[in-house]
Amino acid sequence: MPYDDFSRFYDRLTDNVEYEKRADYFCRLLSMCGLTEGILLDLGCGTGSMSVEMAKKGFDVIGVDSSIGMLNAARQKTFESGVQVLLLNQSMQEIDLYGTVDCAICVLDGINHLSDEEEVKAAFGRISLFMNKGGAFAFDVNTIYKHKNILADNSFVYDCDDFFCAWQNNYNPDDNSVDITLDFFEEEEGVYYRSGESFSEQAYELPEILEWLEQAGFEVIGIYDDMTTESVKPDTQRAVFLAKKK
Repeated sequence: MPYDDFSRFYDRLTDNVEYEKRADYFCRLLSMCGLTEGILLDLGCGTGSMSVEMAKKGFDVIGVDSSIGMLNAARQKTFESGVQVLLLNQSMQEIDLYGTVDCAICVLDGINHLSDEEEVKAAFGRISLFMNKGGAFAFDVNTIYKHKNILADNSFVYDCDDFFCAWQNNYNPDDNSVDITLDFFEEEEGVYYRSGESFSEQAYELPEILEWLEQAGFEVIGIYDDMTTESVKPDTQRAVFLAKKK
């Protein structure tokens, strides 16, 4: 399954993400729509770090991810944290819940992992279908600027204590996508074992995302520069949307 190998290394590659501060930020956004509690849908929850933090904030969290490996890591993390999170193995464009939710979040570029316009529209439609009227949806996306100028055709190397990661990007100017190849090398008794993961991230024009949200029944409250309530800039790398269900 996609991201299953990645799930074993994900937390150590993202240890610079301050999840508690990011949870505080998303709570502030949701509160702008009057949401400070209730059932929260964490889309593309990954290894569950944000699900745990939002549960600590008092939300009843449903974490959704398409990767079994990510969900296994999330299950262990929620157990160790002592919080209750319902974890579902579903893709966000095919969400099927037993009831409605009060709010939803999708952090760290989960929307960029949807491969095209139709998948994004499908995801927004399913989120809207299962959200109560007046509910809030907050999410971030990597911008075209970031794909073109930061990720681009660059390579990155992560030399961690117990593994080595070579990260290679291939930027596609025709559709502003980035093909990402990760190679992991783990040492055991003097022998290196290699595993890998490949996937693509798609960047979309921000006005298009706004239009797709409105088509799905949302009113867009704001589009912000990451971790702020300031307007996006030409060099914004991550844009954050806040929308309210009509």
